[in-house]
Amino acid sequence: MLEVYYQILQMGKIICVTNQKGGVGKTTTVINLGSSLAAAQKKTLIIDLDPQANATSGVGIDKNASDSSIYSVLLGNSDIRSSIKKVHKNHLDNYLFLCPSNADLTGAEIELVSIENREWKLKEAISSIIREFDYILIDCPPSLNLLTVNSLAAADSVVIPVQCEYYALEGLSQLNRTINLIKQRLNSDIEIEGYLLTLFDSRNRLSNVIVNEVRTYFKDLVFDTIIPRNVRLAECPSHGKPILLYDATSKGAISYISLAKEIMEKSNGGYSS
Repeated sequence: MLEVYYQILQMGKIICVTNQKGGVGKTTTVINLGSSLAAAQKKTLIIDLDPQANATSGVGIDKNASDSSIYSVLLGNSDIRSSIKKVHKNHLDNYLFLCPSNADLTGAEIELVSIENREWKLKEAISSIIREFDYILIDCPPSLNLLTVNSLAAADSVVIPVQCEYYALEGLSQLNRTINLIKQRLNSDIEIEGYLLTLFDSRNRLSNVIVNEVRTYFKDLVFDTIIPRNVRLAECPSHGKPILLYDATSKGAISYISLAKEIMEKSNGGYSS
């Protein structure tokens, strides 16, 4: 029994960040949560599962230069370990890593359809490296497709960004139904890590209304941290840097450090070394 518990302690926690609605801060969250965990000396892997490859370019890696990507991993043409790149950034070396994406991933869903156990390809790939990382963060495409299903089937938990704007709750019921189906059929252990309020503008009355609505509806599942609408946070992807390395004193950087602390506290030492 103690041996099994020790093995669990050594396993990385897999968190997918998803919402089929675009523009909610999903990729921004993956990049900046990942870098904040890495800054806390948690060995963190970002898996870019979005064909747009914004998480890849957002950490300064050329999406067109990689000889191996998550696409080739899912199709069984390469091992995930050979696809992982170290993110060479100040103070994040040896703690932040990326499995990149590129435009080839666009066709992956069609190619996966005819493959046996297609929903498990990402989980199978991660299983060989899960003990090498404290956290594995998966950036999902903005749709509930087979790539997202692979992510949910592999994950321990889900972070759902919710923008503090009109139609914020639109589509969340469908996403929750999908998560419940995944729980019933593919991954009985998956849980909602939390709903993350993003793009918050304190001067905007609607933003405050959305915060109250989300907290009232989802209660304790909502993170205490709220990600503000922040110019510096919007600028940093074009420089290929996480916000911590672009402007560590900005409100955006402070908020993602706070989110990382919340997630580490939720882990209760059970998933991170």
